[in-house]
Amino acid sequence: MPLIPEEPQIHESAQGPRVTPAAGRTAPTPRPVPGPRTAAAPRPGTPGPGPARPTPPAQPQAPRPAAAGPQVQLIPAPADGALDAAGEAVDLLLDTGRAPGDILVLTTGEQHPWAAHELSFGEESYWAQHDARDDVFYASAASAARAAGRPVVIVAVNGGDDAALAALPLARERAGALLIVCGEPQRVNAALGAGV
Repeated sequence: MPLIPEEPQIHESAQGPRVTPAAGRTAPTPRPVPGPRTAAAPRPGTPGPGPARPTPPAQPQAPRPAAAGPQVQLIPAPADGALDAAGEAVDLLLDTGRAPGDILVLTTGEQHPWAAHELSFGEESYWAQHDARDDVFYASAASAARAAGRPVVIVAVNGGDDAALAALPLARERAGALLIVCGEPQRVNAALGAGV
């Protein structure tokens, strides 16, 4: 027959409310809670504030190097798959906690379906959504000059001629932290140079 440990005794001198333990459970022993300490009463074992120490003179700061620009990522995709690759990149960014208003998606060929739909309500309404920065914004690379910078810019190289690819350096300027380019690596590298 197994031995059952005796329940601990709660003495009248213990602080705290009287608690009766449930059957088969032991009640924790109440422990004193330290009160707030003043600046004049340091913790035991640590020295007090002591005499004031002189502050060393400020050292001149070396100039920081200019920002190298955003990180550039290339997602290889054929022209007819670039929009899908850009959509997957947007989903991944949102799933990892990126705010929708941080993302700008540019297309070099045909407009993204969302942009085409929103433009059907008029340019003013369309660009008001851009300015609100509440959601992912889709625009053509041709309008990249009008689009304000965002932390993440995704470019879908879904067609267009070499003039459309000229928007890639502008997209790099608009990207605060990350530029993602979805397209054929040879075309993208030619447009961006060796920086990819």
